[in-house]
Amino acid sequence: MCSGSLVPCATSWRPEPGLVAGAPRGILIFMSAPICPLCGRPIPPDVPQSLHHLVPKLRGGKGGPVVLLHQICHSEIHATLSEADLARNYSNVEALRAHPRLEKFVAWVSKRPPGFRSRVPGGRRAGRGRR
Repeated sequence: MCSGSLVPCATSWRPEPGLVAGAPRGILIFMSAPICPLCGRPIPPDVPQSLHHLVPKLRGGKGGPVVLLHQICHSEIHATLSEADLARNYSNVEALRAHPRLEKFVAWVSKRPPGFRSRVPGGRRAGRGRR
């Protein structure tokens, strides 16, 4: 577990077989893939994944709770919302899922296989002000 989080860190989860108490000797039990809290799909170990700070680090979230997401889901969050918006109004998964654009994205991506990857177009959030 990451410190301050109820979600396993990407570095702590490994898809290796292990022994489970009570399992017959010689039987290998495989850990299941973690589930992306945004889209609800499993996150296979060979798919790009990323930790999302629920409160951005630059807005006071350093050491705060994080969630493990597909990279495509994480990229869509940051293409949609500014750091300030994330800190103010979208500091939990339920709020993120309720955002109109992310709601459409989740409906679309949840129909794709867990290993689906695509480029996320950026530059659509208002007032980015990057130069």
